[in-house]
Amino acid sequence: MSDSRERELREEICAVGRRLWERGLASANSGNISARLSPDEVLITPTLVSKGFMHPRQILAVDLEGKVLRGEGQPTTETPMHLGIYRESAEVGAVVHAHPPTATAFAVAGRPLELHLVPEAVLFLGEVPLVPFQFPGSPQLAESVLPYLRDHDAVLLENHGALAWGGDLTQAWHRMETLEFCAEVTMVATVLGGARELPPDALQGLLALRRMMKSGRSGDNVK
Repeated sequence: MSDSRERELREEICAVGRRLWERGLASANSGNISARLSPDEVLITPTLVSKGFMHPRQILAVDLEGKVLRGEGQPTTETPMHLGIYRESAEVGAVVHAHPPTATAFAVAGRPLELHLVPEAVLFLGEVPLVPFQFPGSPQLAESVLPYLRDHDAVLLENHGALAWGGDLTQAWHRMETLEFCAEVTMVATVLGGARELPPDALQGLLALRRMMKSGRSGDNVK
């Protein structure tokens, strides 16, 4: 892998971190971001650093077992969760973990985001299940996420936050942003008297298209 590609990916991780912080999806030092640099090497954010104020040189390179290859300091304590995902699925190119307030409120309430309310969210995110609580940074948390990788693009972590993944950083970030949007719409619609799902015929068509997209016969840029 070229040095220029690594520099670009470090800068992209910092850019996603700034977006998370600016949108209020990762307060103080919370949240973590990673991206696959090569089949067996990952770039990942450091621990105890605000995602809004990272510098590319602070991003660490680690192998799939967590050994630090380049960089100073320590990688995020959630490194086992990130690396478990990369080991499980070669298709995942990036992982974003954050604490978006509304989505995290659903996670604290023990409620998945499973209503089909907005066409774009059905297509590009789908249902967001709730992963039962495991201690942050633990091997148990890393293992608990893996069963959801095949059929989902994001999960809520009970009493913790949210996790999204994708083929690259842009896709993983978009899924995290969409997740919080869905949580906000669901909450407000419920307060207004009820979150009404899409009409059944339209929903079935959207779900069929999403299955095609997930199977690789269509792309995330479908309009």
